Amino acid sequence: QVQLVESGGGLVQPGGSLRLSCAASGSISRIDAMGWYRQAPGKQREWVATVARGGNTNSADSVKGRFTISRDNDKNTVYLQMNSLKPEDTAVYYCNALIVNWSLKQYDYWGQGTQVTVSS
Repeated sequence: QVQLVESGGGLVQPGGSLRLSCAASGSISRIDAMGWYRQAPGKQREWVATVARGGNTNSADSVKGRFTISRDNDKNTVYLQMNSLKPEDTAVYYCNALIVNWSLKQYDYWGQGTQVTVSS
């Protein structure tokens, strides 16, 4: 079994910052891509950013220049540093990871989500 546990969400004023973390644990041989998605009320889940195992990153245009994704392979953890937050960033943020188990099969895993609210 594999678990992804997110932390770091909360309430922040516009222009503020938050750092999300997501730690993977369990039967893990290797973690390939890791990423973040978000879902605002009444909207579909949308992709935010991805980081490859080697460190290459990509992010949605809506967060470019404000959000930074990174990972620590030794800790099986992915981070999302969010700066200059806007009310439209309010959403539940979900961690995602492509994980290879000890049978060398790759599966797609999701965290339980963490709420980020940007409001004055």
